[in-house]
Amino acid sequence: MLILILAVLIIILVFLCLNIVPQTYAYVIERLGKYRTVWFAGPHLKIPFIDSVRRRVLLKEQVADFAPQPVITKDNVTMQIDSVVYFKITEPKLYAYGVENPIMAMENLTATTLRNIIGDMELDETLTSREAINSKMLSTIDAATDPWGIKVTRVELKNIQPPTAIREAMEKQMKAEREKRAAILTAEGEKQSMILEAEGKKESAVLNAEAEKQATILAAEAMKEKEIREAEGQAEAIRQIQLATADGIRMIREAGPDDAVLKLKAYEAFVKAADGQATKIIVPTELASITGTIKGIAEAVK
Repeated sequence: MLILILAVLIIILVFLCLNIVPQTYAYVIERLGKYRTVWFAGPHLKIPFIDSVRRRVLLKEQVADFAPQPVITKDNVTMQIDSVVYFKITEPKLYAYGVENPIMAMENLTATTLRNIIGDMELDETLTSREAINSKMLSTIDAATDPWGIKVTRVELKNIQPPTAIREAMEKQMKAEREKRAAILTAEGEKQSMILEAEGKKESAVLNAEAEKQATILAAEAMKEKEIREAEGQAEAIRQIQLATADGIRMIREAGPDDAVLKLKAYEAFVKAADGQATKIIVPTELASITGTIKGIAEAVK
């Protein structure tokens, strides 16, 4: 029975001494109220009633979303700006003993840093320089939180709210700017359209002139070809006539005609000449005798 009681007491003692630290956590341990060590993930043994867990620290990256802070710009414009800080706890001991309330301290540090940075900037610069503001705040806050065991990884301005009058003026300015850009784009479009239309007309005129030129050239070439063919035809006809005349003369020469035949041929030529529209014909003396001879032959034939 005594052994059973001792076994139960030992189990209870082990249960009280055994502590299991979850992953991504760290426990700050004190012994009799004095810092002793830091436990990370895994099982650990502590002395009951002597050792105690001073603080359980989350090691994952955390996000602190701070409320909007009133800030005044260099040109005396009051705005409401809220910021978001991403941080990790790298030294649990410093986080537990460095400052009373680390999150509140970091919030106040963020607000004062933001006021200092915005106070050196004008409204327009503030609205267009978020990256520069984030970078300055990150370097300042990270350096200030190192003694607290906190590593600031990122700082973002979540929202910037200028006064209502300023917002209305900015909206009017933006509207005017948009209308100006729209008018410029419309004018540019019309200009481009006119340029394209003029270029189209120019190209059309050039093409028409080129077509007329080609048509004129082709017509001239066709006319020239026709004239050449007509001239060749006439030349060929003349040549054929000359050849026929030459052949006739040659045949007459080969036949050896006497004087009477020659006179008869002359008479035939005279008859052809008299066949025209002439009202008066002069008959050569040689043809007169031929006429008498022909008449006598005709009467004899009868």
